[in-house]
Amino acid sequence: TVELGAGEIVLNSIDADGTQNGYEIALTKLISRAVPVPVVASGGGGIPAHLAEVLSAGEADAALVATMTHSGAYTVADIKAELAASGIPVRL
Repeated sequence: TVELGAGEIVLNSIDADGTQNGYEIALTKLISRAVPVPVVASGGGGIPAHLAEVLSAGEADAALVATMTHSGAYTVADIKAELAASGIPVRL
């Protein structure tokens, strides 16, 4: 926990993991607002729009994109370009 020195929280939704149907937005937002450290969303990302949603509506500080890139559907450059086009700040 944060009290014991956690520097960030990786929040993995087991229900969404591997589905590529989107992250758990409500849960991510709840945790992001409850802790003073960065929250990394994990589980459910399938398209760049899912990332944009969890980073904005879900208030996550970052998100994992394993299936999106490992499957070859997207490159990191593709994802960053789509996020930037959606108004999400990224390092290009």
